[in-house]
Amino acid sequence: MKDKTSLPIDAVITWVDGADPKHKEKIARYSKTPKFVATKAFDKRFTNVEEVKYVVHSILKYAPFVRKIFIVTDEQTPAFLLDNDKYPSVVLVDHKTIFKGQEDYLPVFNSRSIETKLYAIPDLAEHFIYFNDDMFLLNPTTVEDFFVEGLPVVRGRWHAFKEDIFYKRFFRKKKRQSPSHIIAQEKSAKILGLKRYFRFHHHPHPMRKSMIATFFKNHPKIEAENIQYRFRHRNQFLIQGLSYHLTLATTKDGQHKNYQLIHLNPYNKPLFWINYKLNALGKSKSTLFLNLQNIEQCPEEKKQWILSWFEQKYALHF
Repeated sequence: MKDKTSLPIDAVITWVDGADPKHKEKIARYSKTPKFVATKAFDKRFTNVEEVKYVVHSILKYAPFVRKIFIVTDEQTPAFLLDNDKYPSVVLVDHKTIFKGQEDYLPVFNSRSIETKLYAIPDLAEHFIYFNDDMFLLNPTTVEDFFVEGLPVVRGRWHAFKEDIFYKRFFRKKKRQSPSHIIAQEKSAKILGLKRYFRFHHHPHPMRKSMIATFFKNHPKIEAENIQYRFRHRNQFLIQGLSYHLTLATTKDGQHKNYQLIHLNPYNKPLFWINYKLNALGKSKSTLFLNLQNIEQCPEEKKQWILSWFEQKYALHF
């Protein structure tokens, strides 16, 4: 049963089936290393186990206040949506739709570029929660877990920039800068002229559409510079970081230092540890979020155990 709330809230998920032959062909056409796309290493990295189905189920089960769930993708449809009568609140959105008027930047294979344009989803609610396809809700949530008095709840802590920390500055000169998650978070603060950055983790991110749209309306060059890269680049910032820093410029009441998150990369973890993390630690009602990365790279026995856990955990009765 849907929660009664006067605040319409949507969920947005970005998803791609990297093993789709048409998609692989498209990547090879634009990649600087097209031969890599045809290798087993590429297949191992991008084989899809359709975790997105369980992301959707976790939202339907544990965030019944969500109005619509938008899945943003590139001319693809997750298999579970072929029986779409079961999912009336789920809407597919193609890259061409959110890049309307900026089609020269397509095709794009870069989540940071795609995330920058999420605010352009038609009929997207002012308040929305952004999920990657490896982010799940673990327990029942409320509106207040994401928005307080209409403003996004931001989870994380303030940090100094790496170049302002002596020993990190030294090592940074020795190493080529890569397009890392932390560097992209730092850049989201630097474009606002801040002297430090708010560091966050891999969990669902509440945002306000108008906050992002207004910023890019006033700074169109910043948007264009961030979406110009078909593949991830070290010059890019994270839209989640921009949203958080814009929010914190408005209020400090929404800060939440507890991530309420289980973060797990099961590939190199023993099965008993995965079991403990998901079934023991995951029972805590204060633990709301699960980030389970690189399931497709797991050995088959471990992968099947996780998928079976998903089926039991996120079973829905239509």
